[in-house]
Amino acid sequence: MTGIVLAAFALAVLGFLFAASRQPDEFRVARSALIAADAGAVFGHVNELEKWHAWSPWARMEPDAKMTYAGPKAGEGASCEWEGRKTGQGRMTVTESRPDEFIRLRLEFFKPMKAVNTAEFTFTPEGGKTRVEWVMYGKNSFAGKLVGVVMNCHKMVGGQFEDGLVNLRVIAEGGDRKAA
Repeated sequence: MTGIVLAAFALAVLGFLFAASRQPDEFRVARSALIAADAGAVFGHVNELEKWHAWSPWARMEPDAKMTYAGPKAGEGASCEWEGRKTGQGRMTVTESRPDEFIRLRLEFFKPMKAVNTAEFTFTPEGGKTRVEWVMYGKNSFAGKLVGVVMNCHKMVGGQFEDGLVNLRVIAEGGDRKAA
């Protein structure tokens, strides 16, 4: 009987590893929102990393996470490191910033899992409002593929992006973050 249980367990592990190996080598998560504010107003809330605390879904998840800022206050070279029980540990750095149009960030995750990804924000005028697109992409490590077998990371991260965009909309439109 023990041999059957061990064989079943071994098959389950092999099946899990096979499923992980079939996960994509790269990932891309994107969400967008239409915000009733001009691109410059919205852009400023993203380009200045200290302002993220007002709208970021991770700041809402763990408002007491340790935050350290370095470099210029905004734009290229601005960086932020975080460390928290729920949010893990990492750093983001603005690598490209075109006023009122585009921001690119390098995301370095140290804990709970090491990874380097890219995030981009695009600000497009649309009928007196601004379409904000938030994208994150990168390589899917084998550890990431293992997690992807049991969790829908695209849906989870996409949901966090949606929450953040709602918070950003409320703030850029002059509302109160608590109302989001």
